[in-house]
Amino acid sequence: MTPASKPAQSLNFALFFFAYYGYVGVFSPYASLYFADKGISAAQIGVLMSMMQVMRIFGPNLWGWVADHTRERVKVLRFTSVAAAMAFCGMFWGQSFTFFFALMVTVNLFTSAQGPISEALMLAAMRGDLTHYGRLRLWGSVGFIAAVTLSGQLLDWQGIGLMPWIAMALLLMVCGVTLNMREETPQLHTQEAPSVLSLLRQRSVRAFFLSTFMMVAAHSSLYVYYSLYLSQIGYSKTVIGMMWSLGVLVEILFFFYQAPLFRRFGVRPLMLFSLVIAVVRFLMIGFGAESLAVLLAAQVLHAATFGVHHSASIATLQRWFSGALQARGQALFISISYGLGGTLGGLLLSACWDTFGAHLVYLIAALMSLAGLVAAVLSWRWQAETGREQ
Repeated sequence: MTPASKPAQSLNFALFFFAYYGYVGVFSPYASLYFADKGISAAQIGVLMSMMQVMRIFGPNLWGWVADHTRERVKVLRFTSVAAAMAFCGMFWGQSFTFFFALMVTVNLFTSAQGPISEALMLAAMRGDLTHYGRLRLWGSVGFIAAVTLSGQLLDWQGIGLMPWIAMALLLMVCGVTLNMREETPQLHTQEAPSVLSLLRQRSVRAFFLSTFMMVAAHSSLYVYYSLYLSQIGYSKTVIGMMWSLGVLVEILFFFYQAPLFRRFGVRPLMLFSLVIAVVRFLMIGFGAESLAVLLAAQVLHAATFGVHHSASIATLQRWFSGALQARGQALFISISYGLGGTLGGLLLSACWDTFGAHLVYLIAALMSLAGLVAAVLSWRWQAETGREQ
């Protein structure tokens, strides 16, 4: 089969991912420093930063439902991008915890919509052919690493007060890109789309979401504690920054070569492979990070545990959530995996960190990945059984 040509809106999608994940690359690492500069306590900063994950539980489903029911995904994307930028203006004059709490809830309510709806738009443009998915999605990784690196240098030079200005510039870029986007012509479907609830009653679908939940929960050990863990071992901030950059670089490399890999090996083997590698990676980090060689090897495996797993998950979702269900399928994936998985995984591992230390945290992360592997195996087995029955 000849691969589909690149979507007509490829430049819009690439610029959107660059700007949106660039904003994440500025805000996620440096917002806590900004809040501390405003006199917010460490415990309160933890609550403020958790809103980014908590709102991923609710926001994507709300906006995904609106986008799919109105069939106006571009308009929803424009509205949420403008609303997020307007709400973010409060970052410039906020001073109290209460003010920043309300601000974080509001901003993240709108920004949580943008990832799943933009993905749904791009998948609709691709008409089910993911040949070009990786080479467009990699611009999100490029935006993230460019923003986190360049903004770090600017903040060292000008101070943390510059952070909201950089973040706002990227949010305004998101708004500008959405103004140039257009709605994709929907595909004609001879059969009525099933309801989301009917799909969630299928055991293969539930097992799939359980698998992604466990995988992202395991990765909370990295997002929350990786830098602190390496610092405790004795690595410098320079080395820690290099490790984060290496992870994003191998992620970009995978996205670039994703299409031939998926054509050769297929979605199921690559998804299961990524989960096996995750078990190995977390054990390497937990019990071998004192060796720089082991640490480097473990970070290179980020290409598999994030890049391969994310793309395989998106491809799997297309089996159930396509057409009129595209935005809600992406929203469920973000909410269950990154919202619930990221939040609950972070809470569990935080309790383990305080009580038992880093080794147990990464052992539990490996076990979570193993549980995700079991759930994925069951999901694919039940999908095959359903296929034979039909």
